[in-house]
Amino acid sequence: MAGKGDLLKDYNSKRDFRSTPEPKGALKKSKGALFVIQKHEARRLHYDFRLELDGVLKSWAVTKGPSLDPADKRLAVRTEDHPVDYGAFEGVIPEGYGAGTVMLWDRGEWEPKTDPHEGLKKGELKFSLKGERLKGGFALIRMKKKKGEKRENWLLIKERDEKAKDGADPTETWTKSVSSGRPMDAIAEEDANGASAKPKAKKSASKPKSRTKAKKKKTGGRRPVFTPPQLASLRDDPPEGDEWVHELKYDGYRIQALIHDGEVRLITRNEKDWTDRYPAIAEALAALDVGSAAIDGELVAVDKEGRSRFGLLQSAAETGTADLRYYAFDLLSLDGEKTAGATLRKRKERLKPLIEAAGAPLFFSDHIDGRGDEVIRKACAMHLEGIISKKANAPYRSGRGTAWIKSKCVGNDEFVIAGYRKSDKRGRPFSSLLLGEYAGGDLIYRGRVGTGFDEAAFEMLMTKMRPLTRKTSPYAETPDEARRGAVWLTPQLVAQIAYTEQTADGRLRHPSFLGLREDKPAEKVTSMAREGGSEATEVEGVRLTHPDRVMFPGQGATKRSVAEYYAGNADRILNYLKGRPLSLVRCPAGREDECFFQKHHGASVPDELGAVDIKEKDGKTGRYLVINNAKGLVAAAQIGALELHIWGVRADRIEQPERVIFDLDPDEGVSFPTVRDAAAELRDVLEAAGLKSFPLLTGGKGVHVIAPVQRRREWPDVKTFAKGLAQKLADASPDRYVAKSSKAARKGKIFIDWLRNERGATAVAPYSLRARPGAPVATPVSWRELAKAEAANIYTLDNIAARLSRLKSDPWDGYDGARQSITDSVLDFVA
Repeated sequence: MAGKGDLLKDYNSKRDFRSTPEPKGALKKSKGALFVIQKHEARRLHYDFRLELDGVLKSWAVTKGPSLDPADKRLAVRTEDHPVDYGAFEGVIPEGYGAGTVMLWDRGEWEPKTDPHEGLKKGELKFSLKGERLKGGFALIRMKKKKGEKRENWLLIKERDEKAKDGADPTETWTKSVSSGRPMDAIAEEDANGASAKPKAKKSASKPKSRTKAKKKKTGGRRPVFTPPQLASLRDDPPEGDEWVHELKYDGYRIQALIHDGEVRLITRNEKDWTDRYPAIAEALAALDVGSAAIDGELVAVDKEGRSRFGLLQSAAETGTADLRYYAFDLLSLDGEKTAGATLRKRKERLKPLIEAAGAPLFFSDHIDGRGDEVIRKACAMHLEGIISKKANAPYRSGRGTAWIKSKCVGNDEFVIAGYRKSDKRGRPFSSLLLGEYAGGDLIYRGRVGTGFDEAAFEMLMTKMRPLTRKTSPYAETPDEARRGAVWLTPQLVAQIAYTEQTADGRLRHPSFLGLREDKPAEKVTSMAREGGSEATEVEGVRLTHPDRVMFPGQGATKRSVAEYYAGNADRILNYLKGRPLSLVRCPAGREDECFFQKHHGASVPDELGAVDIKEKDGKTGRYLVINNAKGLVAAAQIGALELHIWGVRADRIEQPERVIFDLDPDEGVSFPTVRDAAAELRDVLEAAGLKSFPLLTGGKGVHVIAPVQRRREWPDVKTFAKGLAQKLADASPDRYVAKSSKAARKGKIFIDWLRNERGATAVAPYSLRARPGAPVATPVSWRELAKAEAANIYTLDNIAARLSRLKSDPWDGYDGARQSITDSVLDFVA
């Protein structure tokens, strides 16, 4: 291990302190155990998380920032140690290492829960934060290094305590400095002069050489840097409301134009420099009347009707003969001023006159306010790809989020080329390409495409495919239809494919080759954004759009399948769901796409989903979701809800819970028979306390043990009992159980999760699907059945109907009629 004097060697070697306002590295101990978080808008926006130890700040770059939701595991990349003085730094780092704006986002003290040196060594660092914003327990857990990986990846996780809050993103709550009270754009603007007044840092050797110059119009100010693009989330339909604007979705390449003193760089979404590839577009942008600017837009090639066509765009790069256009839709900076923090409407107001004054081949991407349903209908009638809906008053935020929503008309997506089928026709080197996409790390077969090729496409594809041939299939599972005459390829090439729809098993119908994509790596082509293209239908009188969209790719289970399951078992499900506030786990494009928790009722929620007003901790009233009938269940399926999670209370008496629930959550390596035995032991202890309980196979790894109670006590008493009982078991069998949620304490043990017994906490509802591989169902079982169960996910969407049809009696017989409560004697049992 390096001595303390060497701790800041990396920090000092990476910086030219004649150029940067950052403090020079020197070992120094502050008065206390300092912690700071600095929001850093460098090449990629991130949050630098720093803990003082050994006279320096141990540092991690947290890509999405910290979270207050224990379910979030935020990637934290270990970086070089920083000097303690860095904890007060806020300003602009000029061009060079770490260039960008730095905000002091949070500060305070930290307290390790175990020896921090041992924690860093073992990769399990647990601590408490006492910051101006973040408080409570956190953990940093080191991930295993992959082969050839140099960086040290950790996970930053909020512990489940009184400061935890499901779904809470503090980076959205707090957007200003704890030191100066300034937002990022103000820091960038006010501190830029001081930073740029210093000598320029050395230019990076990796900076692309390609440039296009024109006569300088204005003083450029700071050179704009690439900003990771804001991305849209896929939804069935455009959002409603006047706060949304709707733009046409273009079928081309996402390009960020970086302009500085007549010098232009065209950068793709994965940071390739394509300036030399499209010189006419670069020259047009260089002539804009700006000193510097960062513009976001789409490079397209249009047909005679003015519609963007990806196939024409690829041929344009090869032949130079196409109507190329650059549709500018966002302005990230202008003449040294950061504009990304302004509202979309203001950004577009400043962008529009710049682009319209230039004329072709530059075009301003205009929008329509509100009326998203009308816009998407017109776009589809014009045979366009779809529309992008954007929140008019939102800032520009890198990454995929819900402020931009895309709604598509027909299938037009990227697929990986995994091989080709030989042709017996003269002059045709192959008959079709074998396509796939990644799901859960595996390459999944999606069918063959045999149309859309001309002579030039055949020649181009064979030139690129020959070096990639291999002996074995790259698919995780290879169907017989793909094997005949197949030549397998290492999956590196990405094709743009048009198709009419996807079948229930994920196969493409009527696919046509449009061209190769070079702006997206093959491993990024996943099933996350696939959608069926079939017509809407009705289930239980509720309109179901895209009913054949595959929600569980491994099973081919569609949205229709989910809706019909919920409708067909509505009575069973509603017995435990009706009248209770709930949250939904929504996966609008399927379980392998982005999923998110939704607990509040909003304008985008179907009318069939009910709402209940609940007073929250801050005194405000929130509208929470509730489902009271079969229509509500189908409406949940319509919006991609794969999981239903309920409060332990009915909405009519929100402070008086009706059950006590324990989630037996095993650590990796703990066998399911051990979990079964633990559930039986917990049952016996509850009986000793005077409470009868019922087991639920969660569909995941564990078991829920639930004791229904009469609504006599309020939340604090129920929580006190649950916590006391869990701790009682953990104290009696410390090698087997743990009542603390920290990952480090749970190694090789079963966590008795009692934290679901507090106001606002939820647990998966009986008979709810789970958004997991295999489409498992959270299933009530009897204690006799549990003793024979082999896993917590044995019942799935495929076999649940057979299981229910075989039942001769309710496995939870007696649940509804239980006359038991948290009495004083029950509380005394855990005292």
